[in-house]
Amino acid sequence: MTSAHLSLPATAGEHRTILWTRLLRRATPWLFCLPAIVFVAMFFGYPIVQNVVMSFQEYTTSTFYSGRAPWVGIANYATILSSYLFTTTMVNTALFTIGSITFQFAIGLALALFFKRNFPLSGFLRAMLLLPWLIPLIASSAVWKWLLDQESGALNQFLGLFGVPAVPWLVDPTLALAGVICVNIWLGIPFNVAILYSGLQAVPKELYEAGSLDGATGWKAFRHITWPNLRPVVSVVIVLGVVYTLKVVDIILGLTGGGPANSTQTLATNAYNKSFVEFNFGEGAAISNVLIVVSLVFALVYLYLSRREPSE
Repeated sequence: MTSAHLSLPATAGEHRTILWTRLLRRATPWLFCLPAIVFVAMFFGYPIVQNVVMSFQEYTTSTFYSGRAPWVGIANYATILSSYLFTTTMVNTALFTIGSITFQFAIGLALALFFKRNFPLSGFLRAMLLLPWLIPLIASSAVWKWLLDQESGALNQFLGLFGVPAVPWLVDPTLALAGVICVNIWLGIPFNVAILYSGLQAVPKELYEAGSLDGATGWKAFRHITWPNLRPVVSVVIVLGVVYTLKVVDIILGLTGGGPANSTQTLATNAYNKSFVEFNFGEGAAISNVLIVVSLVFALVYLYLSRREPSE
């Protein structure tokens, strides 16, 4: 076989084979991802798109019978943004989220550092800390509602032993939000402990040994070794914690129902009331979309700022 024969151009059939081979090679990774893409599109993408569409419609109970949902444009958004309750729910949502996340993270980090040291029964105590996370939220709210009851609550009965008068934890507009925040802190601590403890376990012990030679112990070790290595885990805990806290409904409904005098009404509970109490699904969807935007903005801003922080 001569060299001239080897240099003959490929036929049209060979070109097609080569082209299909390249396309198949490029498409193979996407074929493996296709089930996950379909699942996300069906169970996450479609509901979100439908919620956005619903927010531009007059969607009520009659729609389920007639099948007609008149297009109203931004009327639903204009109604909720101009409502006297919108500012109240925004402030309550901010206070509820900031208060819950701050103390959940601080207490969770302190407990995670405490359990990092090996001592008897540490595993058992860590397992016990997960119990609040495992109890159904509506059951937890029912128990806490009894504990914080003004007349017969266990907490007020205990304080009464020291001569403290009964405190209206859940019926006073000035205290109700603080009471709800305390309950949500109790519920969120196990999540923070579990994630932060796993992050602490991943920090190499060699770094502490090397740091101790340079005098980096105690607070210095935490600042220069623990915290920089824990920062990626902290970002996950903060972002997930905020997104979860923004949409808390059952705890607030179980404790106060959004009252008294809307003092514990948040964007999430307001969306619930609009959709499933007043059956105004269009305005409820609009409030839900505002909540989604708030969550996305926070997550993007926080992740951007955390990436810009200089490494220790």
